[in-house]
Amino acid sequence: MAFTFLRRMLAHPLTAGLCVDDPANTELRKQIIQSKPFLRAIYDEWYTMLAGAVPGGEGRVLELGSGAGHCANFIPGLITSEVFPCTNAQIVADARQMPFATGSLRAIVMTDVLHHIPDVRMFFRESSRCLRAGGRIVMIEPWVTSWSRIIYGKFHHEPIDPGTPNWEFPSTGPLSGANSALPWILFVRDRKKFAAEFPEFAIEAIRPFLPFRYLVSGGVSLRSLTPSFSRGFWSAVERLAQPQMHRLAMFAFIELRKR
Repeated sequence: MAFTFLRRMLAHPLTAGLCVDDPANTELRKQIIQSKPFLRAIYDEWYTMLAGAVPGGEGRVLELGSGAGHCANFIPGLITSEVFPCTNAQIVADARQMPFATGSLRAIVMTDVLHHIPDVRMFFRESSRCLRAGGRIVMIEPWVTSWSRIIYGKFHHEPIDPGTPNWEFPSTGPLSGANSALPWILFVRDRKKFAAEFPEFAIEAIRPFLPFRYLVSGGVSLRSLTPSFSRGFWSAVERLAQPQMHRLAMFAFIELRKR
């Protein structure tokens, strides 16, 4: 009860009371990211990481879930997409049925998207079809640690269920339907199962990181919990905490390569 009250008190005034699946919420999230220098710097860091993992050569690069972000500033020629029409997306596309020719993409990038896909098997089958050999799926996703279980479980609206035996979940809406534990389930808990079902994908990198900065920035749903000039301090704290990322990380950078 106390956590519910606290979450309500800290809710960002632009999105408080707005249905999370309302497309207008995506436009407001973009506005919030641009208006919070601390949060904007985190997204800049994320997009730099994604861009650095995109291979060269033939093929286009697709971003899934582009609505609130600005990844196109970091990847030239990026195809931006969203599951519903919005000003920041060039096309409307479902990750489970992408409108691209076989072997036409060299990368698929996404931020906080995988854990919203109700049937990830369909997504990986479609990705395998659309990506050329050597293509990448590169993402930033929530991660399961002792610390993140507390934060996501008490202060975040999205469900987190590390114990579910299923990779699927009910599709209640494009943003409300989720399991924040899904990336960890796929690539840690069920890694052997994933490798058996999708042998064409090699897991190139998993780097847990960012235990505190996103939280104190307030993210896109909460008010800022610290002034923007404290960004350097929190970055230093996270560098000191690096040896404990397996216990503290709230996000992970994940890179898959199509063989």
